[in-house]
Amino acid sequence: MVYDVIIVGSGIIGSSVARFLSQYKGNFLVLEKEDDVSCGTTKANSGIVHAGFDAKVGSKKAYFNVRGAKMYPHLAKELDFPYEQNGAFVLSFSLDGLKDLNELLERAKQNNVSDVTILTGDEIRRIEPNVSKDVKHGLYAKTSGIVSPYEMCIAMAENAATNGVDFKFNEKVIDVKKNNNLFVIKTENTTYETKVLINAAGLYSDEINNMISNEKYHITPRKGEYVLLDREFESITSKTLFQLPTKMGKGILVTKTCHGNILVGPTALDINDKDDVSTSYLGLKDVWEKGNLSVNSLPRGGIITQFSGLRAHEDKNDFTIEWSKDVDGLFNLIGIESPGLASSPAIAEYTSDEVSKYLSLEKNENFIPTRKAIKRVSSMSDDELRLELSKNEEYGHIICRCEVVSEAEIRQAIRRKPGARDLDGVKRRTRAGMGRCQMGFCTPKIMAILAEELKIDIKQISKSGHNSRLIVSEIKENK
Repeated sequence: MVYDVIIVGSGIIGSSVARFLSQYKGNFLVLEKEDDVSCGTTKANSGIVHAGFDAKVGSKKAYFNVRGAKMYPHLAKELDFPYEQNGAFVLSFSLDGLKDLNELLERAKQNNVSDVTILTGDEIRRIEPNVSKDVKHGLYAKTSGIVSPYEMCIAMAENAATNGVDFKFNEKVIDVKKNNNLFVIKTENTTYETKVLINAAGLYSDEINNMISNEKYHITPRKGEYVLLDREFESITSKTLFQLPTKMGKGILVTKTCHGNILVGPTALDINDKDDVSTSYLGLKDVWEKGNLSVNSLPRGGIITQFSGLRAHEDKNDFTIEWSKDVDGLFNLIGIESPGLASSPAIAEYTSDEVSKYLSLEKNENFIPTRKAIKRVSSMSDDELRLELSKNEEYGHIICRCEVVSEAEIRQAIRRKPGARDLDGVKRRTRAGMGRCQMGFCTPKIMAILAEELKIDIKQISKSGHNSRLIVSEIKENK
């Protein structure tokens, strides 16, 4: 079969492109090297929908950030994913920083970002009482928001699948060639052909491009380490608290998440290994110390997990969103780092428009624009729960106590398309295992449900695909 379009990568960029592209008629396929969507940068970032005041005037980052951020309120309702326009501060700890804040304010005006003002430290503390007394001034951006990035990605992928897009997982691309105006894409398992190739491979987007194009790109993985606090400490801040940015990024932030946790981070360290998501003593120490500059006191006893993510930093320091100059039919999405998440809907909209014009695709009159998330016991009223129980008693079987996740929710997460195939996939779709115990109690039950639903031996169940199996052998057998 020859596809009209193949998208390499199913993070927030690839999945969003798939969803917007499904508004047109055609045969579309997403290839992903992992066993699920949202397994790379998308699952481990700050979850901030930046307002757009920080991006360099005239850059692609500025254009797509501002356009994308404005699309979030409508998309969140349409696709039913967690999003909140909570506002953000950029904090300055010295009077000298006022000059830098004014430069950001002027940049905001040039980028057409509204509702941005500069406040004194006392004015900020009247809004956020826990902000440090050392803060002298701050830039206040009311339109900044927060989103659950992996849930947004899943929503995009599910809606794309509903509208006919195919997803194939565990398909790492190892070679790309052009033959008779078709791209021949070889994976570790098989070979595919397509008229158009969209390169949304994130950290590996340079490698995909460099397989076939003479115009070379270079991605540097930029590691960011984070600390996550229990929801008990949600009151620390309702806004996102940035510190004045540096050349390495927007610095250490303190923010609440859509689910009420407090997130602190990230660091910014350029590394060589695109798979290195380890954490370090020095990195986490840096996160903690700098996070404590923004607020009066972060509770160390509130930490429930620590993790890191990688950003795809390209040498040109701006997004590449364009047709290849020397390979007809190759559309590159390279170097989509911060504010890539905020920009993703606008990037997807632009990309799908470009590809539809190139292929002269017709509009899909049967396009379904909406998608509903899995109903969650944790957010149901008593009457709603009674109604769901009358239809499905599995809503009464609580598997994850910390997050109050039922058996019904977990089974739906596996049955949906594309569905969960491992523990992390279930976690991203239901929050089972995201609470204080961090899967300490619910793991065996979730594994049993996965094995039953997928019709495989429980020893094949993994944490996150590939070689991350939890059961390696039996130490006791029934005789």
